[in-house]
Amino acid sequence: MAERTVTIASASGLHARPAGIFAQAAAQQPATVTIEKAGGSAVQASSMLMLMTLGAGHGDEVTLRAEGEGAEESVNALADLLEKDLDSEE
Repeated sequence: MAERTVTIASASGLHARPAGIFAQAAAQQPATVTIEKAGGSAVQASSMLMLMTLGAGHGDEVTLRAEGEGAEESVNALADLLEKDLDSEE
């Protein structure tokens, strides 16, 4: 299992556009990835609806976990995405 904790850079957190971009990227990963906010439950990273239930805002820390083939690469790719301001991405 691969695991990494990152801080959300998007100004609006994981809501609307950033959640959609992140969920789409998570769905394209070879490993199954979950995301969890401290004190909360882990949710499927590929589900935009579940991402929005996290209530993860700008500056919040979240933990990504992945299992399966390509787990480390999947976690790193998604962590890199969260460390960008997805609100301003074209």
